[in-house]
Amino acid sequence: MSDELKLKISLLPDSPGVYRYKNSDGEIIYVGKAKNLKRRVSSYFNKVHAVARTNVLVRNIHDLEYTVVNNEEEALDLENSLIKELQPRYNVMLKDDKSYPWICVTNEMYPRVFMTRDALPRGAKSFGPYPKVEVAKTIMDLIRELYPIRTCRHSITPETISALKHRLCLQYHIKNCEGCCQGKVSADKYKEYMDEIRQILNGDTKQLCDYLIEEMTVLSSQLRFEEAEVLKRKYMLVDKYRARSVVVTPQIHNTDVFSLVRDETAAYVNYLHLRHGSIVQCFTLEFRLQQNEIDETDGHLMSLSVEELRHRFAETYQRDDVKETIVNVLPDTEFADIHFMVPQRGDKRKLLEISLKNAEQYRADKIKRMEKLNPEQRTTRLLTQIQKDLHLPELPRRIECFDNSNIQGAQPVASCVVFVNGKPSKRDYRHFNIKTVEGPDDFASMKEVINRRYSRLLAEMQDLPQLIVLDGGKGQISAAIEALDEIGLHGQISVVGIAKRLDEIYFPGDNVPLYVDKNSETLRVIQRLRDESHRFGIEHHRNRRSKAQIKSELDDIKGIGPATKTILLKHFKSLKRLRQASLEQIAAVVGEKKASSIHEHLNAERLNILINEDSNTES
Repeated sequence: MSDELKLKISLLPDSPGVYRYKNSDGEIIYVGKAKNLKRRVSSYFNKVHAVARTNVLVRNIHDLEYTVVNNEEEALDLENSLIKELQPRYNVMLKDDKSYPWICVTNEMYPRVFMTRDALPRGAKSFGPYPKVEVAKTIMDLIRELYPIRTCRHSITPETISALKHRLCLQYHIKNCEGCCQGKVSADKYKEYMDEIRQILNGDTKQLCDYLIEEMTVLSSQLRFEEAEVLKRKYMLVDKYRARSVVVTPQIHNTDVFSLVRDETAAYVNYLHLRHGSIVQCFTLEFRLQQNEIDETDGHLMSLSVEELRHRFAETYQRDDVKETIVNVLPDTEFADIHFMVPQRGDKRKLLEISLKNAEQYRADKIKRMEKLNPEQRTTRLLTQIQKDLHLPELPRRIECFDNSNIQGAQPVASCVVFVNGKPSKRDYRHFNIKTVEGPDDFASMKEVINRRYSRLLAEMQDLPQLIVLDGGKGQISAAIEALDEIGLHGQISVVGIAKRLDEIYFPGDNVPLYVDKNSETLRVIQRLRDESHRFGIEHHRNRRSKAQIKSELDDIKGIGPATKTILLKHFKSLKRLRQASLEQIAAVVGEKKASSIHEHLNAERLNILINEDSNTES
């Protein structure tokens, strides 16, 4: 395996998608789908396979390309169509003419609804495909239970109705059809049925699920549990059902999709070409922007991309005569033979989102590749992003985060965790036992800890952090600023607080918090700091509580260690019996010197208890 291929595999996303293997001539030799692209593709190269054919395939893999989609079902649909289109050498499945089932709605006066694997009638609308045939059958059964639609194949027209050409069939007599062949139901009423059926087939299955739940409830109340179980299985199938594939829609034929995303240094344009509803080409073009090109408009970049990719894939355009192109940004140049559209909803919008996802993935792969080759670049980029998002005066090479921990004011502690260059520096972590604060006062505790921490760093002439993160809001920030002012560090260290509820960021003197993008690396670093300080503080607090719970009176006696304490408790069984024992009995266990100290201490304790009891009685 080449180094370039190894690098590509290491940068694959943990997303569902379809991968395509190429041989040394650039020919696609295998198409596969994956729930997790990185895990699935890696599995080809990390072992010797039991099937010889797979080992031969692996030896012939020289390159790969992939397309990310939204879920595993879409990957399955795309794999199916690509194998039929490309006929890769090493694929043995799906090469025949079989296909997944579709549900068809005909274009007639009284439309029919039926399941098919064959070519659709002219003007018919298809819904699907359904990777599991039982899902399609369940949908069909339930549609027929809900709506009295016809199942016959008669050609019904106003002329045939007036001539009573067709006889009423059994379906009419058993109330499954309203006799549309003889006009016993109006075309408008029948159209209402079809509108609701199309709504269900488009994915709005709420009405269907509500009906099934209602029927299950009725059957259960009548103790007809077996019938209720059948409906439950149908409900679960419908609940998982996805009405149609985003990437396999025959109505979208010979169409191109262009999507543009950009950052400060580059723009990326993803190109998808669809034939017979399947993605047969996926390519991403990169524009590196110079300093004087940063203001280049998206429309101009899209125009350049369309022109470049049309030239690069000229054979595709000549062969397929593409007339419609889906884009997320309209080009600022007119093309005589192309109609551009920016879809807002429906299948075309979902295809545009697939293209955008692939453009973003290409950008992420490029960043990962560069950072893998130069790890320092990732650190600088991350710190620069944090500096930009939090409006810091300098790169936060060193960040310290503080958190308080107590139970109703008992045994209060605080923790300090340190990140250097965006990574934990565990040797610099510190615990603090709160000394000057009585009761549960988080603000005063925070002030004490900040004062102690940075007074010591100043005294020892150690490096100060560029950023302090506090687990809390405005109150904790005010306490920290007061402490920094007292030790002469006013304005020298940036301070922010992260609130627990919505992860909003607070700044000193600002009542309005900053809401950072939930997917940003800045927020992830701050959340990790907060969580790490919380974990570290809770661990220390738990240890203090444990020690307090196992402390006994023997711990206060000078010269009595854990070993002597264990011997005494093992011999006398309890502290009460040890108090009642004579000096000679104790000396027989631990010696005269230790026995004298123990006996004297316990007698003094007993005397204090008696004195307290007498004083309470007199009062």
